[in-house]
Amino acid sequence: MEEELSKSQELQDTAALTLKFEFDPKLGIDNPALSLTEDLDPLDDRRLPQPRFCLLSKDEQGSFGFHLQRHLGRAQPVVSKVNPGTSAQRQGLQEGDLILGVNHKMMEQEDYAVVVRHIRASGPRVLLMVVAQHMYDVARERQGDKAPLYPALDPGVRPRLCHIVKDEGGFGFSITAGNGGAFWLILSSGGAAERAGVPPGARLLELNGVSVEKLTQRQINKKLRRSEQQVTLLVAGPEVEKQCRQLGVPLAAPLAEGWTLPVSPRCLHLEKGPQGFGFLLKEEKGHDGVLRQFLRDVDPGQPAQKAGMQDGDRLVAVAGDSVEGLSHEETVSRILAQGSHLSLTVVDQETDRFFSMVRLSPLLFMEPMQPSASPGEESLVETEALTKRNAQMPRTTRQCILHPGPGGGYGLWLSCVTSEPRLFISQVTPGGVAAQAGLQEGDVVLEVNGCAVTDNNDMEILDLLLEAKPPLALKLAAGPGQDSKICVAPEAEEWTFFSGLVMK
Repeated sequence: MEEELSKSQELQDTAALTLKFEFDPKLGIDNPALSLTEDLDPLDDRRLPQPRFCLLSKDEQGSFGFHLQRHLGRAQPVVSKVNPGTSAQRQGLQEGDLILGVNHKMMEQEDYAVVVRHIRASGPRVLLMVVAQHMYDVARERQGDKAPLYPALDPGVRPRLCHIVKDEGGFGFSITAGNGGAFWLILSSGGAAERAGVPPGARLLELNGVSVEKLTQRQINKKLRRSEQQVTLLVAGPEVEKQCRQLGVPLAAPLAEGWTLPVSPRCLHLEKGPQGFGFLLKEEKGHDGVLRQFLRDVDPGQPAQKAGMQDGDRLVAVAGDSVEGLSHEETVSRILAQGSHLSLTVVDQETDRFFSMVRLSPLLFMEPMQPSASPGEESLVETEALTKRNAQMPRTTRQCILHPGPGGGYGLWLSCVTSEPRLFISQVTPGGVAAQAGLQEGDVVLEVNGCAVTDNNDMEILDLLLEAKPPLALKLAAGPGQDSKICVAPEAEEWTFFSGLVMK
């Protein structure tokens, strides 16, 4: 039943994206998104393949349902696999698609790590702008390698997330229904809605994080009454609708900009003192029952308290990188990599509940993310997992010689943790060469054909693997057992956080 409700909500989200178009015999169809990329005429240099937009929602396991892979010689990540029956498949994501945009950010000229960082920071919903790889390559060959093929999205394509607090005049709007199930707001002059930033003639898209596309006006009014003193609306003004129609951009919640929101995430900057940072990092269940990372035992007078940390704050990002879905050990590793200067993004309980309600990540409403700082000298962070983490690092090693199978491959997937120098086996094909040789998921690769894997040569090793002639000689360290989730986060089963290399 929960799965059916999740799919129903996703269908409502997707339905809400649909703009209403009218056919004018003189002008033709005014929606460029209706152009089929497969119809691109190779002789027509003026046309570019039209991108597709996929609004994805995470499932109960925290997955969007697809894998990303970095190809050597290409900056953009490529969709390497779409899991059947998932949000990604239902929204039309396909193997071989290039990620050109994440929410309102254009990613065409960004590298793999930046794209992954923005997807992870998107939270429970993400809007991807994609195009088939082969179509993009044809267009890029025509245009050259300098300028981006697709311009940045105009700020006018962003709907608004407005928080309205009722006053003596109520919420300051009434609702009128249009054709096709759409709803528009009629504002009271100087009322609460107008002060909250709702534009005149705005179309109502969501109410408290729920799409109104499939609701009746009576149901909407009932939800408003239940909201009592405050309500959060996702709306789009007439000009935003017009621009989105012209560009073929859907009116999706992850595009939203915040207006008069009651809460916001906090960015804390800590410098280690003589007695450390003065806090503990603990893994606990949040209000939604999911294990998350919380900041506890904030010592009075220590750097953490001075930076504004409060007991019970939930950690959402380290140095701008989301820690959503990471294990406790991996989060500790991210903190350790920052050395004696920490940049942490946190939310208190009220903020956490608000963004959970609207089903958006608090990181979408912060200043643009900066790249992660380079790992510095390891320092002590007061956390219960440090000694446990050190005890779990690989110890025993073994040599393994692999000869290609009948199909010419080895039957394994290699990935690299970006926060520390570890190349490891993230997937082994059942019955393949690697499986028969006893290789297991989580095994750490120390050497490839005699070349040691270091903190600076992981991509060189990946190049070597592509060019290596058989047999393939690997020196491996056994992974840390069941606790090997320090290497492979749960979401990596759906789309990897790491640079990957598939070896069939």
